[in-house]
Amino acid sequence: MAEDTPGAPDVLNLVAGGVRPSEAAAAVRRPDVVPLEVCPRAFIIQPSLVNIYVLETDDGLVMIDSGLATDADAVFAAVRGRFDAPLHTVVFTHGHLDHAFGLRRFLDAGERPRIVAHENVTRRFDTYMRTARLNSLVNKRQWQLPFLPWAPSTPGDFIWPDVTYRDALDLRIGGERFALRHAKGETDDHTWVWVPGRKLLASGDFFCMTMPNCGNPNKVLRYPEEWADADEEMAALGAEIMLPGHGQPILGSERIRSGLLEQAEFLRSIVAQTLAGLNAGLRHDEIARSIRIPEHLADLDHLQPTYDRPEFIARNVIRRYGGWFDGYAADLLPAAGEEIAAEVVGLAGGTDQLVARARELAETNLALACHLAEWAYLANPDDPHARACVVEVFTRRADADPSLMSKGVYMRLVRTADGSYEPESEDAPSQPGPGAP
Repeated sequence: MAEDTPGAPDVLNLVAGGVRPSEAAAAVRRPDVVPLEVCPRAFIIQPSLVNIYVLETDDGLVMIDSGLATDADAVFAAVRGRFDAPLHTVVFTHGHLDHAFGLRRFLDAGERPRIVAHENVTRRFDTYMRTARLNSLVNKRQWQLPFLPWAPSTPGDFIWPDVTYRDALDLRIGGERFALRHAKGETDDHTWVWVPGRKLLASGDFFCMTMPNCGNPNKVLRYPEEWADADEEMAALGAEIMLPGHGQPILGSERIRSGLLEQAEFLRSIVAQTLAGLNAGLRHDEIARSIRIPEHLADLDHLQPTYDRPEFIARNVIRRYGGWFDGYAADLLPAAGEEIAAEVVGLAGGTDQLVARARELAETNLALACHLAEWAYLANPDDPHARACVVEVFTRRADADPSLMSKGVYMRLVRTADGSYEPESEDAPSQPGPGAP
């Protein structure tokens, strides 16, 4: 079976190895990137976090995704340093910041490619304008950035599609068929592209050689059942080349088929277990703790929790099918967290006693230790012992968790407690800066 094609280092692997996400993102940025040929007339460009694909046709170039706004110069230089043919069509697999914002240099140079996307991409852009500061705050936390990153906030910040579709769209370019198909998964605006004459599948973020990003605690609802449907539909195509939105291209029909079907089974298992828990009347935390990945899937490289976690996917399913009430009556209209923390500290006999117990528990039950450490800090945020305990316990928790999302939440608290977290300015930067989706 063919191996993955070589390429740029992967952000998630760097993070799993202990590199801070913002530093990992900077490490993979390649301003002098050049197109690499994956197969005849199909090229990959990896300027930073995301893959951009350029397919040569007899009518010109077809580009699949365009990268971050900060990738625009590198992408333009890479394409125009290799190809003279006009940029005929650009397909956005979805509207995330790392996929649909890197075309600006082409447009500034007078090029006018046809831009195609699912109809929900425009709705996503409208939502981004309404929640620009929220997106900046979320991305700062998720990627442990030392600054508040740029987020698009006005119509001129976006590259709007010229052509949109609802369920399916077939394009004929250079005598070849490009079949665009919509499915929900990580987003509700996703497109995968099938080029049957080449046995080539561009999967967007439906497959990225890591656990599906289907439970992100920082972001909007994901769609695991529809994602599994899409995996199964793509698996049936007989693709020999798969071009994922992140990671390296995958070669070999059986490898592609099995990877997609394994991912579908993984998602369906979490959904089934979560619904069983809801139907049994379990609390949300009980359901999340009860999730077990089938043994034959648990050790597969492409299903490891380097970005998302099974517990987060389960909570996403709960959010979709149930209310937000978590099963604890006191949480329906709870007291302030600081008030609860102060009572716990008082019952423990003081901050020092709670801190000591948190450090003791950290040796055997890190999750429980985090509760105690956070209570001590919330009750007395200026107490040096409480601050030191939070830094110690939550750093250990972040180090022990391979998930980028978990690390971002834990390290936000650590950097707040140790004083290294930069307070958010009143406004996000007005121009794109280094960052991530």
